[in-house]
This record gives sequence, structure tokens and C-alpha cells, in this order.
Amino acid sequence: MLTDNPFAELSGLVSPSLLQMYIVVMICLVAGGTLIDILHKKSGRYFFANWQQSKKNQKRAVGTAEMVSLVVKTALVEGLMSAEFCNAKRRIAHLLTMYGFLAHVSATAVLVFCYTSSAAPAPDILPLIWYLSGLMVCAGGYWFWFFIRVDVAAEGHSPFRIIRADLFILSLLASTTLGLIWAWAQSVDSSWTNLLFGLYLMATTLLFGSVPWSKFSHMFYKPAAALQKRITEADGSRNNLPAPADRPEIFGSSRELPRHY
Repeated sequence: MLTDNPFAELSGLVSPSLLQMYIVVMICLVAGGTLIDILHKKSGRYFFANWQQSKKNQKRAVGTAEMVSLVVKTALVEGLMSAEFCNAKRRIAHLLTMYGFLAHVSATAVLVFCYTSSAAPAPDILPLIWYLSGLMVCAGGYWFWFFIRVDVAAEGHSPFRIIRADLFILSLLASTTLGLIWAWAQSVDSSWTNLLFGLYLMATTLLFGSVPWSKFSHMFYKPAAALQKRITEADGSRNNLPAPADRPEIFGSSRELPRHY
């Protein structure tokens, strides 16, 4: 099962060109949704205004070589390592979900665009990546949903309490979980295969089509915000904030560290 391409078996149900067109439409939805989100929340205007103000407050100029170094550090530390998460459990869950999602989406695109015909079988490694990356998303996502979320771990709310901010993680888990179940049902020739495939498409469409209302676009904002923070620290503008005090405040020993960061 783990080396079977689930999309190759769809040629009798759905044309490969339709599947490829569907993926292109999902890419357009992400791009358009992110643009709508930027315009609606005025994120671009905020970053530009903040950058202009930081330029006025900078103490030194950042050279090209230093700028390249800051970009590389941001990509490695905040991008690849998710260093903004101080809590080890949350970071591991985030990395599992992030890398699983990227690998799962990439493997899906390659399988659909290159190996949807049974005449050209996919290398065993590609379906294996598709399955394992899907399991990574489920492991990190369900771990976060049931045990790490702030309102569950720190505030005592039920893990089944749903708010608008949960749209991204829930649609991601629904898409990945239904995709894995559909692939398994197809491998055992279940009568539920077509229904599960339809549900899989619906959940995937919700995931990529709800970008303006979910946290999907945050994956594009966070690297930009992290880079801006590094630049303002390097040029001395400190993101238009005052410098820290020489002697930090000392808290009493009874203060407990937060468990959700």
C-alpha cells in the first residue's frame, strides 16, 4: 500500500487533466487569498509604514553582505527551525506539521502531474513520501490540537471547542486524514472509496479556499516579520521600541513559567 500511487487509480473516474487543473486552481486560490488577506488587514501598509519609521530611527546602515547574512539566518532559524517557539513540544509539533505539509503537497503535485497514468508508474519513493508526510501532518496536528493549544493546555477549555481561528488546522487535518483514509480504502477496494475521495476534495478545497479567513497566510507573514525584526536590531532602530533596561525585573520564586509558549 505505501508504495502504491493512489492518484494513478483515478484515471477511470477522473481525467488526469482535471486533477492537474484542480491543483492549479488551488494554487491560484492560495495566491489570491493571501493577496486579499493582505489588502483586508492592511498588512503590507503596516509593514511599509513601520519600515519607513525604522529608517528614521536607525543608528547605522546595514550593508549588502550583512543583509544577505540576516536573510540566511532568518531562513535557517525562524524558517527551517521555527525558533520562535520556546516550548520544545510545540516546536516539534509545529515542525512535524510544517515539513509534513510541504512534503505532502509536493508529493501530491508530482504524482498528479507526472504519474497519473498506469503506463508510467511512479517510483516507490514518491508514494512512500506521500503517505509518511501525511502521517507527519496528522501526528503534529492532532498532538497540537488535543494537548498543546493554549485554550486547552493553559485555560482548561475542551479540545472539541472550535473557534474561527481553528479553521486552518482543522481543514488541514481533515484534508490529510481523509486523503490517507481514501488511499487505504482504495487499496482494499472498498465501496466507500468514491465517497471518501469526494470528502477529501471538499476538505482540500476548504483548506486552500479559506485563506482569507484562516491562518494559512501566516506562513508567509512570519518570515517577513522575523527578517524585519533582525534588520531593526542590526541597524539600531529596534523596531521603534525603547532599549531594554540595564537590570531586568526580578520576579518572585512563586511565579510559574507558562506552559503554552
